[in-house]
Amino acid sequence: MAHPQEMVVVLDFGAQYSQLIARRVRECQVFCEVLPYNTPLEELRRRSPRGIIFSGGPASVYGDGAPHSDPHILELGVPVLGICYGMQLISYQLGGDVRRADKREYGYADLNIREGGGLLDGLGPSTQVWMSHGDSVLAAPQGFRILGSTDNTSTAAIADLDRRLFGVQFHPEVVHTPRGRELIQNFLYKVCGCSPNWTPASFVEESVAAIRRQVGGEKVLCALSGGVDSSVAAVLVHRAVGDQLTCVFVDHGLLRQGEAEQVVQTFRERYRINLVHVDARRRFLTLLDGVTDPEAKRKIVGREFIRVFEDEARKLGEIDYLVQGTLYPDVIESGTATAAVIKSHHNVGGLPPDLKFKLLEPLRDLFKDEVRRVGRELGLPEEMVWRQPFPGPGLAIRCLGPVTEERLDILRRADAIVTGEIQKAGLGREVWQYFAVLTNQQSVGVMGDERTYAYTAVVRAVTSEDGMTADWARLPADLLARISARMINEVPHINRVVYDITSKPPGTIEWE
Repeated sequence: MAHPQEMVVVLDFGAQYSQLIARRVRECQVFCEVLPYNTPLEELRRRSPRGIIFSGGPASVYGDGAPHSDPHILELGVPVLGICYGMQLISYQLGGDVRRADKREYGYADLNIREGGGLLDGLGPSTQVWMSHGDSVLAAPQGFRILGSTDNTSTAAIADLDRRLFGVQFHPEVVHTPRGRELIQNFLYKVCGCSPNWTPASFVEESVAAIRRQVGGEKVLCALSGGVDSSVAAVLVHRAVGDQLTCVFVDHGLLRQGEAEQVVQTFRERYRINLVHVDARRRFLTLLDGVTDPEAKRKIVGREFIRVFEDEARKLGEIDYLVQGTLYPDVIESGTATAAVIKSHHNVGGLPPDLKFKLLEPLRDLFKDEVRRVGRELGLPEEMVWRQPFPGPGLAIRCLGPVTEERLDILRRADAIVTGEIQKAGLGREVWQYFAVLTNQQSVGVMGDERTYAYTAVVRAVTSEDGMTADWARLPADLLARISARMINEVPHINRVVYDITSKPPGTIEWE
């Protein structure tokens, strides 16, 4: 996908906050991309970024095997901001003194600003910041000025104004640094000369033009699930290529209650998009028979999706491109050069090596909230834009243990109760994601003076901004009571309901 003329690159040194830095930059309406720390110098030159940000990281810059970027990046003439490890690396590469600090610094600290203007413009004589470091820059490189310090760190902010190289020991990207956004804006607007012009409208315009250039007159197949991501991708590509697009909606038998009917009606009647509805329920359930490992489920579903599309493509004639609603968190969680595999997303880590299509992934660089804004820009109805996130493997990974028609039916009914009650309570947008999980754990209960031995269902509800991190939602007790009562009364084979109060991390939003 084409990128805007103005962009900023974040080089990732293995920090837990690298994607958060990118989000903060994008919130300032400047496009940002995260690349591995060892991205070649020529690749950076090719992208012509307005600015480069070095992320934090868990290593010590002087340690064996510590991640180091090409030191010539600091000679490109492009403004560079180093954050935590990033500041230490800039200092180390330019001859500063970086070593283990006498006093480590974690949590809140007061930054005493010695020199305002530029990077620290408008922050006043002092401001609260969030620290997380054991190493410190004891002596800044030649040509650098100390902009700020804390009680424990004499060089908490440094700058070489002539070369436009900056470093901060604290983390401006986290909410615990209250005025961190202003610092990032100062770097983007005042140092790099960026303008706040990366908007949903500009993204749509640039993406449509890029899709037309890439596709030309070739035919395109879209993997349409009816969820937010694939729906936005489908409408965006349809705007670019019109009837060259055919959407294939696969009912794999792992959908939520009433979902298949709703998807077919919406896209055929409202958007007049070419839609092929494939009933592949038996095909998927046969492959999943007896499979209990969650990674195996994901990869089976991912591979079979592609096989179904290949079958449909052969019926439609020569198809060159496959559209997917892949998002940036999908890519990160499926493993990158600097991020471990958390779980393989069916449309990233689960793709077969002999894929016959060229992939078209117009949303690959976006977070979920950005996709919603693009959806509104494209005129999608609110009920679709705000539809609950739903994993590609569907209910297969919310049905712990074996996947059978009977257990899927139990889960669908339980999930519909969770969804309906939370929406009825007016919390549908306040809560990022909410659903039911059917465990393979059975326990003893008493119903109608008789002993039962039935499944435990889990209610999962989380708050989040982008799905990269999440906290469990503090749902009202009376709402949870209604959900529990309805599940036990209305859904056979459930006799116990529990509420998941695990954040992400350490857990993930989905159970599998």
